[in-house]
Amino acid sequence: MSKLLEVKDLKVSFNTYNGEVQAVRGVSFDLNKGETLAIVGESGSGKSVTSTTLMGLLPKPQGFIKSGQILFEGEDLVKKSAKEMQKIRGNDIAMVFQDPMSSLNPTMKVGNQIMEGLIKHQNMNRADAKKKATELLELVGIPHPDVRMNQYPHQFSGGMRQRVVIAIALACNPKLLIADEPTTALDVTIQAQILELMKKIQEETNSALIFITHDLGVVANVADRVAVMYAGKVVEVGTVDDIFYNPKHPYTWGLLGSMPTLDSSDEELYAIPGSPPDLLNPPKGDAFAPRNKFALEIDTVMEPPMFKVSDTHYAATWLLHEDAPKIEPPESVKRRMQGFSKMEGEQ
Repeated sequence: MSKLLEVKDLKVSFNTYNGEVQAVRGVSFDLNKGETLAIVGESGSGKSVTSTTLMGLLPKPQGFIKSGQILFEGEDLVKKSAKEMQKIRGNDIAMVFQDPMSSLNPTMKVGNQIMEGLIKHQNMNRADAKKKATELLELVGIPHPDVRMNQYPHQFSGGMRQRVVIAIALACNPKLLIADEPTTALDVTIQAQILELMKKIQEETNSALIFITHDLGVVANVADRVAVMYAGKVVEVGTVDDIFYNPKHPYTWGLLGSMPTLDSSDEELYAIPGSPPDLLNPPKGDAFAPRNKFALEIDTVMEPPMFKVSDTHYAATWLLHEDAPKIEPPESVKRRMQGFSKMEGEQ
């Protein structure tokens, strides 16, 4: 598989009245063509800032890239001008945001909003753009697309609006689609439909997908690989099987332990103690140490490197050092892992 995207040691900060917030603190990951990478973590872990930076949509002048590279098909997006990014955004890289109503223009008909990108980026005339927009509405599962083309966003349900946003994102056949919490505002049934739709479209178009979520449960049936973020850093990365069946970082244990499974109805869900650190003054050593009951002395003084677990699996925890005590995941996490195995066996 050839690499479509390589993010190398990306650091992003925001200037505030209180000082510099170090929102992304040296993030590195890559993405192959046709692959789905899920980025998971609590609110404030840097997931959305990372995706916004990839799109070149950091709010200026507050937000800025301190250092790092974003190589898209070998070209560094960090060095692109705002005008150059306009040509890439929507054409080569597209994004589906969390709240469709903030993405859609309430005063424009839905059809015109889909046609806009086709006319601008694909140089289509209005007749061809209208035909393509109707086909896109049909592709994302909206009934009576001819009628719906002439309606406004307020005439659609939440799930249907999200489908429209996906249609807009797909309009120019992007090579990379970024979905930032696309199902958070939807009920469980509609959430499942949207996830299935995105998976189907991604397979049909062979586009790469970055799926950002705080919910590990969403990831299992969507992603090929998972990157777990905490306090502006990737703390564990691996295949879906690596993360769900062989997690190594205590933070990943906490995320898994807080997930309900078919067998967890009679037990209390685990909650990670404490709160994420203040990134105005990031802590010394491992940022997760104050919330980690398995923390070692070295965690408070030195940041752990990425230890190799396998060719596909890496985790930044001193527990993987050869001299560290051997600590197993908590029983609650083991039960979740067994629950995932059971669900997979029943599918």
